[in-house]
Amino acid sequence: MSEEKKKRSVQNLNLVNRKASFEYAFIAKFIAGIQLMGTEVKSVRGGHVNMSEAYCVFEGEDLFIKNLHISEFKTGGYLNHEPLRKRKLLLKKTELKKVRQKLAEKGLTIVPIRFFVSETAFIKVEIAIARGKKAFDKREDLKRRDTDREIRRAIQD
Repeated sequence: MSEEKKKRSVQNLNLVNRKASFEYAFIAKFIAGIQLMGTEVKSVRGGHVNMSEAYCVFEGEDLFIKNLHISEFKTGGYLNHEPLRKRKLLLKKTELKKVRQKLAEKGLTIVPIRFFVSETAFIKVEIAIARGKKAFDKREDLKRRDTDREIRRAIQD
């Protein structure tokens, strides 16, 4: 594979957790690094990630992401990873402190909303402190999305 093709494939990685934006209202967003094994990096760059059931928890002083499914690398052999293992998120101490303080409120959780590759070619995770939406909030979102779609169609015609 040529250098130009490699750069293009790396820059195109941008996986979004659509389920999270439907289920939660985001309060604050942070960008974190993620501690991965070699075979996990190869699978992520191939786009074999499922974040729909993922969430973040504090264990001691560190923040971990759980239920993030990264498929096994096909040619990984005995060095392959467990698909659902917990992975450490890399944030600055000040950011961890902010997240922990905001999480102290009742009814808040931390969910991953986006997986992407930074300009420096590191794999990053965008996490959000979120509050669960009620059923009527979800219906309002669906109505708003439908009206926006109809407006766009009317403008195009």
